[in-house]
Amino acid sequence: MGFHLPSTVALVLTVAFIIFLFRRDIRARPNVTGAVWIPLLWFVIIGSRSPTHWLALGGYMQGGSVEEGNPLDAFVYATLIAAGTYVLIKRQVQLSEVIRNNQWLTIFFIYCFLAIFWSDFPFIAFKRWIKILGHPIMVLVLLTEPDPQEAIVTLMKRSAYVLIPMSILLIKYYPELGRAFDPWTGGGSNCGINATKNELGWMCMILGFFFFWHLLQVLKTKRSTARRNELLLVAGFICMIWWLMAKARSATSLMALLLGISIVTLLGQRFVNKRLIGLYVTLAIIGLVILQLTFGIFGHLVDLTGHNTTMVGRAELWRELLALQNSPIFGVGFESFWLGDRLKTIWGMHWWQPNEAHNGYLEIYLNLGVIGLVLLSALIIATYRKASLDLLTNFQFGRFRLGFLAVIVAANWTEASFKGLSPIWFVFYIIAMDYSEPLFASVEGPSQSDAPEAVELASVKDTRLY
Repeated sequence: MGFHLPSTVALVLTVAFIIFLFRRDIRARPNVTGAVWIPLLWFVIIGSRSPTHWLALGGYMQGGSVEEGNPLDAFVYATLIAAGTYVLIKRQVQLSEVIRNNQWLTIFFIYCFLAIFWSDFPFIAFKRWIKILGHPIMVLVLLTEPDPQEAIVTLMKRSAYVLIPMSILLIKYYPELGRAFDPWTGGGSNCGINATKNELGWMCMILGFFFFWHLLQVLKTKRSTARRNELLLVAGFICMIWWLMAKARSATSLMALLLGISIVTLLGQRFVNKRLIGLYVTLAIIGLVILQLTFGIFGHLVDLTGHNTTMVGRAELWRELLALQNSPIFGVGFESFWLGDRLKTIWGMHWWQPNEAHNGYLEIYLNLGVIGLVLLSALIIATYRKASLDLLTNFQFGRFRLGFLAVIVAANWTEASFKGLSPIWFVFYIIAMDYSEPLFASVEGPSQSDAPEAVELASVKDTRLY
């Protein structure tokens, strides 16, 4: 038996640990403004459970439906979107500049808006479109910070300060909150601060990739007390994330994470020519296609992970969904497939009542048709091109973008996260969007009167090879 504290003591210690981490981070004075708290709250909420879900656990809030949503959730998301919009207005962000830097994303967003008009539920589709508008708004808040890349690092670290320790706490000491019923196996599963084990896997995948990339940056800095403390912090979170990943048992998230880590590692090798990334990607895709056609490599990977049963269930679901698609060119409307009679029909076929296609590309096809799928592909290619160019001009952030892109593309093979308030969809906007340099002055760095460790840590940040 392992060491086990009383649940109340564990809760107090976890909260104290989170406060310590935030206090340490704030004392280091990263080159960010207070506006970063807005996307941070957004990411923490969509990376865990909705406000209604948390209140419902305590018995305070019930109600809402698939069609209508919940007024409390709508209020929270609308407040954050309004706050983010206010920041962008104060910063005089130019819409024309946003469109110019993100043309394919703009076209995709416009098509999603047009798809509202042929939805069977146009008002619901419109509300959902407004909700995902929060993703680019939050990302623009980050991109218009004095140091956009530092803002992204701060977002990831501070979100991990909450999500990771709280997930461990709930799984170990509050299993009534940290465990859930698994519709695939019929047994219990660990979900931590999330609603399902797959969502816990997503969180571990996103933050695990970030901390591995961040570790590589810290290792390049000069030896100092701040460097040592940062390495201890990163190593600690990598260990916690690995423990949670094992508890989640999400094969897709684990494989996608390992893919992203492999790409980031390979890109750092001297023998890799950064100007030939396109050739490497093309050869890798051709190789995977040949291996799949010749040896059925995907099936072998599924067998190795022990998820062949769930994949059989997914394959059956995919066939049924394709049979229900009656508008292959334009789709049934923006995020409208899982509504009304179609949802009732699918739930009548499966006792576990699925509410997604468990494939991001199929999900796009069902809602937006072939046109939507083509536009998504163009958006992914455009994001890849941005990342490839960054490898030549801003290498460390370029491989961050390219590695994350590979993670997201791979994860959507068996999970549908190109939609709604998925944290993976939000991260995609982070790596897909660009904006020009901020129009206002940077915040001041640490003064001579600051604590020595804060000054040292600021020095570590200044020497990172972004």
